[in-house]
Amino acid sequence: MGLSKDLNYAYYPGCAAKQIQKEADWSAREISQKMGIKLHDMHDATCCGAGNLQEHDLAAALAINARIFSQAEEMGMDIVTICNTCLQTFTFANERLKNEPELREDINNILKQAGVRPYEGTIDVKHLVWVMVDDLGVDKIKQHVTNPLNGLKVAPFYGCHSMRPYEVFNGRGGEVPPYLDTIIGALGGESVNYHGKDKCCGFHYMLLNEKEFLNMSGGHSLEAKQQGAEVMVSPCTLCDMALGAYQSRSEKAIGQKIGLPEMSISQLVGAAFGIDKKSLGFNRLHQDPRPAFRKHNIAA
Repeated sequence: MGLSKDLNYAYYPGCAAKQIQKEADWSAREISQKMGIKLHDMHDATCCGAGNLQEHDLAAALAINARIFSQAEEMGMDIVTICNTCLQTFTFANERLKNEPELREDINNILKQAGVRPYEGTIDVKHLVWVMVDDLGVDKIKQHVTNPLNGLKVAPFYGCHSMRPYEVFNGRGGEVPPYLDTIIGALGGESVNYHGKDKCCGFHYMLLNEKEFLNMSGGHSLEAKQQGAEVMVSPCTLCDMALGAYQSRSEKAIGQKIGLPEMSISQLVGAAFGIDKKSLGFNRLHQDPRPAFRKHNIAA
């Protein structure tokens, strides 16, 4: 779309970033401003349903998502999010609404009854890391690095909801994801490869079986640490919560110390851009990354 080519996007941070993982939202806004990516708030947007509503009432879920898409369409912009679950939920809904005209007509009839303009099926949904690499470009990212990572060993944790199924994400997902690794390299860091980087954090298993969830999330962090990682980053607010906020409980569950600082990829980017750590929400992190930063002469 025209405006998106000028790096204008309808910004949808997701519920978790508004209430719990606020630092992911703060840092995303900070780095976007630095890079010239213009995030326009969607003031009337609701929760996407996060997959749960879809299981209970698919028509209602599609209508809610179509309403959000219609708002972005009226703004003349594609949607950008920083939550993998919102990304997946939106993408599944958008795929159906774009490719099934009769379904879109039925959903638009629901919107009309609520006084909402119909969704015409013209927008795309993107993750901020996709925008950084595909729309902005790696060279532009490098231009803003004033505080390089100097070989800091970073474990990327992609989160399954931004990767599968590959076809729905138009080739931007898949089993060998490139985005975080590309960004880490652009910042001067060294990307750590480990088995769990493209696996599930276990967040949605948390309430069903907490012990298994803690073993899952803690196991990924411990494996990354054993492979030499000094910090871990994720592009997903729910993964941030599972891997960071619950790490101390995971340590008790698996009976081993992990001690691996975990943060949003936006926070790491912001640190490399020289943005004030308070503005990035570093004070909200559950594990202190400053010792690893100091080891590599990164201002912290």
